[in-house]
Amino acid sequence: MAPAAAMLIGYLLGSIPFGVILTRAFGAGDLRQIGSGNIGATNVLRTGRKGLAAATLLLDLAKGFAAVLIVEKLFPGNTVLAAAGAFFGHCYPIWLGFRGGKGVATLMGIVLALHWELGLIYAVVWLGLLAMLRISSLAGMAAAIAAPVAAAVFGWFDIVPLLIALTVIVLWKHRANIARLIEGTEPRVGGTRE
Repeated sequence: MAPAAAMLIGYLLGSIPFGVILTRAFGAGDLRQIGSGNIGATNVLRTGRKGLAAATLLLDLAKGFAAVLIVEKLFPGNTVLAAAGAFFGHCYPIWLGFRGGKGVATLMGIVLALHWELGLIYAVVWLGLLAMLRISSLAGMAAAIAAPVAAAVFGWFDIVPLLIALTVIVLWKHRANIARLIEGTEPRVGGTRE
């Protein structure tokens, strides 16, 4: 039962749609009807509420982090399942008809909980590229790709398959962004779509 419980705990935590909750609670409207319709921090930013966007990013990160740590305490040895559950919960939450976010912030929380050094690398790649290029999708995808590469370099081969799988999902969720990047039409932070 421990593996199933670990995945369920991860999924339920990951599926909390903080972006939707915060924008509604603070009168910014239904996030799914704004901008790209995505439930992540980048779309929250399009409401003009930078504080809500920052809170969404931190809470989406925190739920991935918390899922791994809670399961490690309750069911040691099942953190990979908790991580997978939290990620799938964010990307495919039952509460929103399985239409969730793209997983970048939640994945950062997961890698930070698994190995803080890996989380640091993820953050440097993500936030560094975002600051330089101001293209949210590209920075997020680059950070996701960096995670399994860095894990392999550091010798954490036990989590490499998980990170590769989650990175593939991040890229899949960004397929429209990839098309726009190829076309040269992907907006920078502050644009109208993601």
